[in-house]
Amino acid sequence: MLSPDQLARACADVMWHEDNASNALGMEILDVGAGRATLAMVVSSDMVNGHGIAHGGFIFTLADSTFAFASNSYNERAVAAQGNITFVKPGKLGDRLVATAHEVSRSGRSGIYDVRVTVDGATIAEFRGHSRTIGGTLVATEQPAHAGK
Repeated sequence: MLSPDQLARACADVMWHEDNASNALGMEILDVGAGRATLAMVVSSDMVNGHGIAHGGFIFTLADSTFAFASNSYNERAVAAQGNITFVKPGKLGDRLVATAHEVSRSGRSGIYDVRVTVDGATIAEFRGHSRTIGGTLVATEQPAHAGK
């Protein structure tokens, strides 16, 4: 039997293998556990906008990916129903962005997760995502044996 954090890691491993977007952007998983995740990404020259700062869409994508790993940590497939972000400070070329997600609430098929994006410990963005489970699992788990079989 897996612990909740071991199950979360197994779910993350399955998702990571299929997550072409996060992989292509150079994201890395720093931590994952039940209802939480931390990912990082370095701002490359392809991610800088016409103002010479990190394009907000890439910051949102990092936050959204982190939210995805946190909301799928219970082995119930979940997708984003809604997400919004507030940009506090700009990210810059070469910055290592670290996004940390934590569960605010989870009830029925719905969940709410907050994600803080930082650079060297300073907050540059705050994201809130609402998840919805869609049925199915990410990893196979052992089923208890039934008496009489």
